[in-house]
Amino acid sequence: MLKKFLLFIATSLMAASFAFAQVDVNKADQAALDGVRGIGPAMSKRILDERQKGGSFKDWDDLQKRVKGIKEKSANKLSANGLTVNGKSRQGASGQPAKGGKSAQADDKTETVRK
Repeated sequence: MLKKFLLFIATSLMAASFAFAQVDVNKADQAALDGVRGIGPAMSKRILDERQKGGSFKDWDDLQKRVKGIKEKSANKLSANGLTVNGKSRQGASGQPAKGGKSAQADDKTETVRK
């Protein structure tokens, strides 16, 4: 009995890891958006309302500008949790700094000091 229970637990964990799927913000319904860790009912409603009002989101910057509550840090987390815009993850979401992010500013300061 214990072996069957442990097998069930192991199988469930493996199935859960395969169940992680990408959710495109332009195609998802409210239930799919709510399934992304970090998006609750209020944010999914804001996303859907803005998508209905202004059309599909062009890219991550467009999503951030149009939806209240999604800034650079939260966009990186949402992307890491499976949210995409037009099938693309946010640049910098996997631990790499986003284009024009803090590391670029740090490089500019380093260059200034070196000159």
